[in-house]
Amino acid sequence: MTERLLQYIWQFQYYDHRSLETTAGEKLQVVYQGMHNSNQGPDFLNGKIRIGDTTWAGSIELHILSSEWHDHKHSADKNYDNVILHVVWKQDDVPTLNFPVLELYQRIPGVLLKRYQQLMVNRSFIPCQDDISSTPALILASWKDRLLAERLEQKTKFIEDYLQQNKGNWEETFWWMLARNFGTPVNGEAFEELAKSVPVNVLVKNKSNLIAIEAILFGQAKLLNRNFADAYPVMLKKEYAFLQKKYSLKQIFTPVHSLRMRPANFPCVRLAQLAALISGSHQLFSLIRETDNVTHIFESLSATANDYWHYHYQFDEMTAFKMKVMGEQMISNIIINTVIPVLFTHAGYTQNANQKARAIRWMQEMPSEKNKVSLGFQKLGLHSDNAGDSQALLRLKTSYCNERRCLQCAIGNNLLHPSTKIATE
Repeated sequence: MTERLLQYIWQFQYYDHRSLETTAGEKLQVVYQGMHNSNQGPDFLNGKIRIGDTTWAGSIELHILSSEWHDHKHSADKNYDNVILHVVWKQDDVPTLNFPVLELYQRIPGVLLKRYQQLMVNRSFIPCQDDISSTPALILASWKDRLLAERLEQKTKFIEDYLQQNKGNWEETFWWMLARNFGTPVNGEAFEELAKSVPVNVLVKNKSNLIAIEAILFGQAKLLNRNFADAYPVMLKKEYAFLQKKYSLKQIFTPVHSLRMRPANFPCVRLAQLAALISGSHQLFSLIRETDNVTHIFESLSATANDYWHYHYQFDEMTAFKMKVMGEQMISNIIINTVIPVLFTHAGYTQNANQKARAIRWMQEMPSEKNKVSLGFQKLGLHSDNAGDSQALLRLKTSYCNERRCLQCAIGNNLLHPSTKIATE
C-alpha cells in the first residue's frame, strides 16, 4: 500500500461501505469524500460525514498508519485544524485526537490491490500491456484527446521560456525552435545555440544571398575552422570572415556531431537545407499564423540544399550524386514539433480560440509518426491514425507509463476498477 494508492481508493470510494464504524466503534456514514487537494494541507477538502445524528463538514486526511499524524506534526499545523476524519490503512496506535479514525485495511477489494501490484512490477513496454486492448473505445478516445492537449501544453512551457529569453519576439522564437528541430536529437542543443547566436534580423538582411546564409550557419557551428581543398568551402570561409566581423558574431561552444547517424542527418546537410529554407522563405511565422491549410505550410517548408551538397555529405568528401531535398518525414516532423506547438502557444497568448482549434486540426490532419513508441503501441492493438494520436501516445508512454503513473491514467483507472474484467485474471 502507498499513500497515493490510498488517496486514489478514497477519491473513487473503492472500498466496502457496509456497516462503517470508526475505530472507536461509532457508526459512520461518508456523505461526501471531499475534493482531492494537491496543494499544502489535508488530502481532501470540503468533505462531509455523519456520526450518529450529527453531520460534520471539513477536511479529511489520509495516512498509511495512524501514527503518521504525529510523525508529520499535523497537530501543530493550523492547516489541519479543520480535519473531521482521519482515514488510515491501519491503526498502529491509539492517538488522542479530537476527530474519528476510519481504518480501511479489511475493506479494500483484494483484486484492486493485486492489479495495482502487477502494474507496479511489470517491466514490459508498458505496465498494462496485457490488458490495455480491453479499454473501452470511448475512454481511450477521450483520454487521447487529453494527452494531446497535455503534450501541446508541455511544449508551450518550452516556447514560453524562449519568449522570456528574447523579450517576446515570436519570429526569433520560431527561428530558435526551427533550428533546434533541424538539429535532430543528436545536434538539437548545438543548433539551438547556433540560432541564438545569430539574431533573426541578420538572417533577414541576407536572406536573398544563399552563400551568405550558408557562411553564417556553417561558420557559427565551427565547421569552417580548417583548411579546405574544394573551392566552395574556401569561398564560404572567406565570406564568413567578413560577415562575422560585420555582425560581431561569436561562434558556439557546443560541438556538432556526425558519429553514429544516417548521412542524411549529417550536420552539414541539415545546415545546408536550413540555409536554403531561410533564403527561399519570407517571414515563416507570419505565414503560419495567416494560413489555414496545412498543405500550404508543408509546401512552404520544402527546401533543397545547394548543388554542392548533391555530391557531398561533408566538406571535401565527394560521394555519388543524391539530391539533398528535405523529405516528407522531415517536413512532417517540423510541422508536428515546431510549427503546430508555436501556433498553439501563440493562440493562447492572443486568446484566439480559432487559431488554437486550427493547431489541433492540423495535428489531426498530419500523418502519424513512425517511431519506437507508435510501433510499440501498434503491436498492442493501439493504432495511430494521425499525428494527434502518435503525439498522444508519446505523452502516455513518457509521462505516465514510464513513470508508473497508472493512478492518474484513464486506462489505468479503468483497469483498477473492481468491476472491470481483465485477461490476466
